[in-house]
Amino acid sequence: MSPDAHLSLSEGQEHDVSEWEQAAAAVLRKARRLADDDADHAVWAKLTRRTLDGIGISPLGTPALVAGLPDPVRPPARGDGWDVRALLADPDAKAAHDAALTDLENGVTSLWIQVGQSGVDAADLATVLDGVLLDVAPVVLDAPSDPLGVAHAFAALAEGTNLAPGTNLGVDPVGAALRGVVSTDHSLRSRLDQLVPEAATLAGRLGCRALVVDGTAVHDLGASDVQELGYVLALGAHYLRALGAAGVAVDDAARLVEFRLAATDQQFVTIAKLRAVRRLWARMLELSGAAQDNRQMVLHAVTSRPMMTKYDPWVNMLRTCVAAFASGVGGADAVTVLPFDSRLGLPDAFGRRIARNTSSLLVEESHVAKVADPAGGAFAVEKLTDDLAVAGWQELGRIEEAGGVVDGLDDLRSRIDRVVAARDQQIADRTLPITGLSEFPNLHETLPQRAPYAEGALPVRPYGHAFEALRDAPAEAKVFLATMGTVAAHTARATFATNLFAAGGIDVVNEGRHDDADAVLAHYDGQPVVCLVGHDKAYAEWGSALAKALREAGAQWVVLAGLRTSLGQVEGIDTDDTCAMGVDALDFLRRTREKLA
Repeated sequence: MSPDAHLSLSEGQEHDVSEWEQAAAAVLRKARRLADDDADHAVWAKLTRRTLDGIGISPLGTPALVAGLPDPVRPPARGDGWDVRALLADPDAKAAHDAALTDLENGVTSLWIQVGQSGVDAADLATVLDGVLLDVAPVVLDAPSDPLGVAHAFAALAEGTNLAPGTNLGVDPVGAALRGVVSTDHSLRSRLDQLVPEAATLAGRLGCRALVVDGTAVHDLGASDVQELGYVLALGAHYLRALGAAGVAVDDAARLVEFRLAATDQQFVTIAKLRAVRRLWARMLELSGAAQDNRQMVLHAVTSRPMMTKYDPWVNMLRTCVAAFASGVGGADAVTVLPFDSRLGLPDAFGRRIARNTSSLLVEESHVAKVADPAGGAFAVEKLTDDLAVAGWQELGRIEEAGGVVDGLDDLRSRIDRVVAARDQQIADRTLPITGLSEFPNLHETLPQRAPYAEGALPVRPYGHAFEALRDAPAEAKVFLATMGTVAAHTARATFATNLFAAGGIDVVNEGRHDDADAVLAHYDGQPVVCLVGHDKAYAEWGSALAKALREAGAQWVVLAGLRTSLGQVEGIDTDDTCAMGVDALDFLRRTREKLA
């Protein structure tokens, strides 16, 4: 660092916000995203991205953003790394056992086992855990259909063992109800009143945790980040009340509970969400009378299931890496990276190896866990953390007003449905793009083959499900690309159109350069749908004649690549549809497929 730079830092900031506004505005004007007469400060509105909850993500962190904010709740130091937790869900007990030992021998430090209709049979638990040192490797159970039965089976296996810290019986009856594994009728509350105290008693005898507050239960249904925060707070409060009613002191109750939240590839939102939930839980425990030393949260982050795609699954490696990084920076105590091939079926050995190595690389080579709160003090992250915390507390209030997390499940589902509809629209018009699916799809890829999950696998609503449905049944006919002019002149729009059609399982015929209508017609082979792609000048000069000639040759549906309103004389071209940036891609693709059929 130069002496001058040191001097500027010691005296304060060298540049002010107005200079950044001026520089950013110049770039936006050059890109035509700001008009020449727009004020420089308009860059804030243009560059601020909003979450589905309406929370703004600032393009620049400034001290003004954090003025007056409360002190953050820091996660505890994690030593040299976080708990690398592998998920086991293979109903083949021998395969699950082999995967468990391989994972534990190669970097995994704890096991998360789905038992029952969603994974391993309860009777096979002894086979799966054969050779696993339960005093060294924590085991977290996940048995939504019979949590206590499986917990007692595990207790029999662990008899006489000092279980490793972090072991959890994983009881979460409300999460099971939300996932549809058990009924949400009037008997849910009575089942809760029985399950929670019994789980606490058994956990006390074994010396482990009893309950999981699983936010992924709502995340997998499509909930927003704020809805996930509100849900886990409401469920945590319910479990505290249930334990209190059973005579468990609040300090002891807090130590029985572990939280599980989803981590997405929205890096900063995930970091802020994990930081916010610690602050919110600490506040709830404070209001509940817990001692200062018992207000910490045990937090397990899981890379999001809905964000993963079945097509071009290799991109899932990038998504889960970003999510794992955000989990570590956000202060998660345990991180599960789901294998990239999880959407295709049961992950194979390669997928599991990549998953565990993702955490190993972040911990051992990037040293992400060396600092307890790496994002602490970053103005934009602190502001986002506070905004999510405030909104999450308000969501808690809505759930409580609806009768609490048990009686208010239907109300919560209806609000989740509204978020799902908003997200679906963003995905449809590709303002929320999904790489490898809605953007840059590989129509001719060969997908890896994986064994199917158990019939009772937990339900997940993938974000890209609508595009995947189109890819699952590719169109038999192709679209003819009527490329106009030189390759250089039409390549941008031809590439855009080709990728858009491919996102809907539609292939194209592209014969390259055509200098006039006759050259195009020479390659046309009667396809019912044609798409004109060229530059504005070609559209104006011979677009109308080409569209007419193609119709006379048999074209039933003529699409124009480009917005008609921006192309002047193109208004005169006889077209049926248009494709361009901002179009509702799903509607366009469905219309096109109807015409191809």
